[in-house]
Amino acid sequence: MSLRYTGIRVTDLDRSLRFYREGLGLREEGRGRMSHGGTFVGLEDPETHVQLELNYYPPGSRFAPPYTVGEGLDHLGVVVPDARALIERLRAMGARVAVEPWHEAGRYWIGFVEDPDGIWIEIQDPPADGGPFSGPSGSS
Repeated sequence: MSLRYTGIRVTDLDRSLRFYREGLGLREEGRGRMSHGGTFVGLEDPETHVQLELNYYPPGSRFAPPYTVGEGLDHLGVVVPDARALIERLRAMGARVAVEPWHEAGRYWIGFVEDPDGIWIEIQDPPADGGPFSGPSGSS
């Protein structure tokens, strides 16, 4: 098995592209139209090459039921050199901070912001011990 990417539904493609490209530094790798009229945009983290697909479905599409925040997706997680600085930059761009940054058990700073559609983005520093990411609870 090879997990290739995560696709998320967005309600305003331009607004979401600004958040993920300018705010989080992902780069656009491709885009296209779906047979039913939707649009997809593939984004990639230039450092890790992890991919995210933004999917916009126009009103009336069978794939565009009323949007419910958190609809089966808990959050996306990113590790950055300075979590607090990125959270402040996103706040200045108009992002809502869902959970203010805190220092997690002396290991790293972590906080949560919402993307334009209310999906939580976990933002954390690299673990102080240099080990692999182990989640905010400290368990793998």
